[in-house]
Amino acid sequence: MRSHLILAFSLALSVPLTIQAAGKGSALADSGAMEGKHFHPDGKPPSEHTLKVLEEAAKELPFDDTRDFDEAKKRFIAAPKSRVIKGESGNVVWDTERYDFITDGKYLESIHPSLLRQSRLNMITGLFEVIPDFYQVRNYDLANITFVKGDTGWIVFDPLTAAETAAEAKKLLDEHLGEFPVVAVVYSHSHADHWGGVRGLVDEADVLAGKVQIIAPRDFMQYAVSENVYAGTAMNRRLFYQYGVLLPASPYGHAGQGLNMNVAAGNLGLIAPTHVVEADIETLTVDGVEMEFMNTPNTEAPSEMHTWFPKQKAIWTAENVTGSFHNIYTLRGALVRDPLAWSKYINETLYRYGKDAEVLLASHHWPRWGNERVQEVLRGQRDLYANINNQVLHYANQGVTINQIHNVYETPKSIANQWYNRGYHGSPEHNSRAVINRYLGYWDANPATLIPLSPKDSAPLYVEMMGGAAKIIAKGKELHDAGQYLEATEILDKLVHAEPDNTKAKQLLADVYEQLGYQQENPGLRNSFLAGAYELRSGIPTGASPSSTGPDVVRAMSTELFLDFVGIRMDSKKAEGMAFTVNLVTPDNGEQFVIELANATLTNIEGFQADDADLTISIDRTDLEQTMMGVKTLEAQIADGTAKIEGDANIIGNLASMLAVFTADFEILPGTKTNGGAGQRNAYEVGPVELHGE
Repeated sequence: MRSHLILAFSLALSVPLTIQAAGKGSALADSGAMEGKHFHPDGKPPSEHTLKVLEEAAKELPFDDTRDFDEAKKRFIAAPKSRVIKGESGNVVWDTERYDFITDGKYLESIHPSLLRQSRLNMITGLFEVIPDFYQVRNYDLANITFVKGDTGWIVFDPLTAAETAAEAKKLLDEHLGEFPVVAVVYSHSHADHWGGVRGLVDEADVLAGKVQIIAPRDFMQYAVSENVYAGTAMNRRLFYQYGVLLPASPYGHAGQGLNMNVAAGNLGLIAPTHVVEADIETLTVDGVEMEFMNTPNTEAPSEMHTWFPKQKAIWTAENVTGSFHNIYTLRGALVRDPLAWSKYINETLYRYGKDAEVLLASHHWPRWGNERVQEVLRGQRDLYANINNQVLHYANQGVTINQIHNVYETPKSIANQWYNRGYHGSPEHNSRAVINRYLGYWDANPATLIPLSPKDSAPLYVEMMGGAAKIIAKGKELHDAGQYLEATEILDKLVHAEPDNTKAKQLLADVYEQLGYQQENPGLRNSFLAGAYELRSGIPTGASPSSTGPDVVRAMSTELFLDFVGIRMDSKKAEGMAFTVNLVTPDNGEQFVIELANATLTNIEGFQADDADLTISIDRTDLEQTMMGVKTLEAQIADGTAKIEGDANIIGNLASMLAVFTADFEILPGTKTNGGAGQRNAYEVGPVELHGE
């Protein structure tokens, strides 16, 4: 969530490679948030039914357990002078002042009490001592940044998403503990909120000169770049739902992201590791600090590791053990994670280090002190992931399907009653479905769903059989007024898909989504429902979304990965009947590829050259990167002699003509791209939508 890269590429066209942090900017400020005003003119407060749901939830939760607040405040040193961090151009990179409505002590009826509690904990901001020589700066980004004092300088664990926030964290540290250089950086795993800010702390020249070490788990570079490439544009679009990136910070909108308040929107960079931890267990002494690294692949990230400090009896658990149930499946879209492996690595950590550990610290949230508390959290989180894996499969082996499991599986109370196991990033609802998807796939084994109609084709049938739009709206309103919101979505969604221009239907469905959003403990679920309401009311949102175009990441991306994505961009229908073979050579790094178009499919293979190639392209990899970023087209590099070709030059133009340009403005909900003819609009500047017809 945690945080990830979203990538889009171009081969021969001047379409840049854009790289954005998972937060894609951050939630907008809302001037009426402190006064309790709804940010949207069509917005509604929580209904009596929603209030009852939240009241019942509050009764079930252990609010008398206040240990988290004690731990989150423990060993506080200093708060920042300003809670707004800006970039060189004056752009806001990080702003927690807009969340002050969270901390004013009021009970906010539009936020689940558990989520409100978590956000209040995450708003505890500043520099903290963990143990002597171990310090954290918290609430400067989605993740924590951790500083470990060595003999001559700092070893930094996870340098945040953005250079700006990382630099400000170091500045706060310097102000109170004295200025010392960064001598090493440890990337705990491959998600961008744990490495993107590295250039705010170190100069790459010092890394190349051997003055600064960069340490990472095995396969780090592969996954730091590649995890979300192929479906990157789609993931970018879905981020509005999971992260609520353009929802205003408001009691009625964005109210925190669970792992922290949001994701920083600054400059993302990447410096390649100088030391990769290849072995399962590896001991390394850096600047006098002994560390034992334990690789934990295919857990929260495909490349991840824990770190044990034997002298200090401290265990760093990266993002595998935090103060939340994490994502087994992330709503933005990604490969389903392995909860059983996740549980087993936590168990190994418990048995390998837990008997000696006196403090547990991680990439998010606050540390836990004392051996009893450390073992409690490790066991609780171990059992959380093991239980959902085992029990979901228990039900699946009795015939419960992917479309039923979220209404059947319940986290045992002994697990759920621990605050650190609550669903602040992952939820039991979407994670239980993920387990079935991992083992059995998406099909529920009902032949009727094996080749389903598209919603636009099935929805009119439902609307007709239900007696038309007027009856559906009437029934939808009845269900809404009765607090049967999920039932209301079932029928209203059909109507909206059948009649995308039916404003009355969209407005009613938005009202339903809004109430469901208020009821969610999980920020991803809350944001998704509220984002759906937003789009139904106002169309697909537009707004400034700071881009972190990163040459570092382009350089780190393999040529093969780039060529694979070109194959995804190619429209097979335009390629039907065409065929060619291209040899690609990059002399500066010695790479060779064969690129072949056949059967309307573009493939590539590394390490070979075709004897009968129609075209040979020779271009240094460093120059190819200019094309990958959209700085310079391949045609322009051929024209100026940077790239050399032999053979049929028309192939380049033919390929370019078949490449689609992916943009993240496609509809998720029907009738939202134009909002029924009203066009996209700024919800702050217009009045309520008028209802026209049915």
